[in-house]
Amino acid sequence: MCGIVGYVGNKNSVPILLDGLKKLEYRGYDSAGLAVPGNGMVEIVKEVGNLSHLEDAVSNNRINGNLGIGHTRWATHGRPTQANAHPHNDCKNKISVVHNGIIENFIELKEALIGRGHTFHSETDTEVIPHLIEECYDGDLFEAVQSAIKDLEGSFAIAVICQDNPDLIVVARKDSPLIIGIGDREYFVASDIPAVLNYTKDIFILQDCEMAKITSKGISITTFEGEEVNKDIFKVKWDDEAAEKGGYEDFMLKEIYEQPKAIRETLRDKFGKDGEIIFEEVPFGKEKACELNKVVIIACGTSYHAGLVGKQAIEQWAKVPVEVDISSEFRYSNPILNENDLVITITQSGETADTLAGVREAKNRGATVIGVTNVLGSTITREADGMIYTHAGPEIGVAATKTLVSQMAVLYVFALYLAKCRGTLSDEEIAAIACDIQKLPDQVEEILSANGKIKDVANKYANCADFLYLGRGIGLPVALEGALKLKEISYIHAEGYAAGEMKHGPIALLDEGVPVVAIATKSKVHEKILGNIQEVRARGADVIAVSTFGDKEIEKVADHTFYVTETMETLSAILAVIPLQLLAYYMAKARGCNVDQPRNLAKSVTVE
Repeated sequence: MCGIVGYVGNKNSVPILLDGLKKLEYRGYDSAGLAVPGNGMVEIVKEVGNLSHLEDAVSNNRINGNLGIGHTRWATHGRPTQANAHPHNDCKNKISVVHNGIIENFIELKEALIGRGHTFHSETDTEVIPHLIEECYDGDLFEAVQSAIKDLEGSFAIAVICQDNPDLIVVARKDSPLIIGIGDREYFVASDIPAVLNYTKDIFILQDCEMAKITSKGISITTFEGEEVNKDIFKVKWDDEAAEKGGYEDFMLKEIYEQPKAIRETLRDKFGKDGEIIFEEVPFGKEKACELNKVVIIACGTSYHAGLVGKQAIEQWAKVPVEVDISSEFRYSNPILNENDLVITITQSGETADTLAGVREAKNRGATVIGVTNVLGSTITREADGMIYTHAGPEIGVAATKTLVSQMAVLYVFALYLAKCRGTLSDEEIAAIACDIQKLPDQVEEILSANGKIKDVANKYANCADFLYLGRGIGLPVALEGALKLKEISYIHAEGYAAGEMKHGPIALLDEGVPVVAIATKSKVHEKILGNIQEVRARGADVIAVSTFGDKEIEKVADHTFYVTETMETLSAILAVIPLQLLAYYMAKARGCNVDQPRNLAKSVTVE
């Protein structure tokens, strides 16, 4: 997820672009740049790091002009470097492009363009766009963009300028957000509303497969096919802070609702044609997969819970024994590893100190290490032997939500990849599981749209001092994560526990003042968890259950039930965790807690 800005009007564009980028810095902060026509070409300034570096560079270059585009980057293709930062130019440095999204066929396009004589300077997927436009350009920039985007597969929001047209911005959108702010003989382009609120609250919201020609004299909006589009002006009623959160009260709530998109983007490049499963940066083919002795997953916090889900998927589908260790324990445990072992290390930030230490320990003992991270260019990407990237975008809330479900999603796909390499599942079985994995984003959307009673339940129990979360099988890591979320943001003591172990101690804690949250989705242990719920009720505790739509039995034993969509048992973890995130969120709000910045916690733990 990156941030796009643009301006055309009668003012110097540079301060306006920088201000817009500041408002969008939450969308990406590994590099930034801007482009302004002048001196016979499009002048570009790009810098790695936070926006202050770009501001310093711009003040030194002293560029200015009444038109320009800018970008703040969250890397998806190519490391965070100056060359990979946006904007990107064509061969003649006349056409400049900023882009949000993923061009799925960029390798094929890049090879073809190089074959026709084009020169590339970055590792990004974006750079194919200005070169495609260059090939189509004969003096009409709008028509050139309209022709070029026909070759693009994937998602994109783009803003394009050209030295020959110093009063024109062309924009286009497919599966990535883009808005146009309307001023007095001036217009603003942005990937999100906060970027324009200092200047206007009147905007056009582009829909998928729409593009626009923007000059200081006006705007023309069409479909990709050229059909004219008439739009109503949307009047923004949010303040600046609310706008950054997309109208949500907190970043955490916004990020919970971004989870369908996060899963969809993470899965986008993992499934190819003819049933192919794609992990381009994983040095683990069929021969090595077949020689595997075991898999060890190391992680901390929420990522550890994702690892527990990954363990069940890998063991069930690929038939490889899996150990899951907390990173801080792994490095001191004298782990038994060799060259036929695989270590998967999960770190949202790519900078978690204990996890990085575990990587070094594993490599010293000869194991192959694959990292799972959400941050391209982070330390883990340099230290692991191979990488699997999630594409959740920046997560501002300290309590992980969308990064968790993205981690689970890629671990599901990697488990399927190992199963295919090892021949432990038939092609038909793999195809069926892959189909169910790809349904997950829509199923999460369905759950989020039907969560009305969670807030009422949260308000009822918000003053309780203790909670017990119970689960079996795939429900256990969900219970652990639900308890962690409640602890993190509401400061209520909560324990996640294996339901079958309840009689070995935790049942002594139960009374009317300790509510129990039970993960009771459809599974082979469903009857067992119902029995555990009966035991809980016999001790006077209220029960909040997460169950599958259509489960009539649960209504007989639970005081409150949150329902999730039915899927295969192993995949249900992603769906079952959604109501627990919302339960924790609304409890914390009822208690007056700061959900985005809970006390004593940091987003990334970079020291021991």
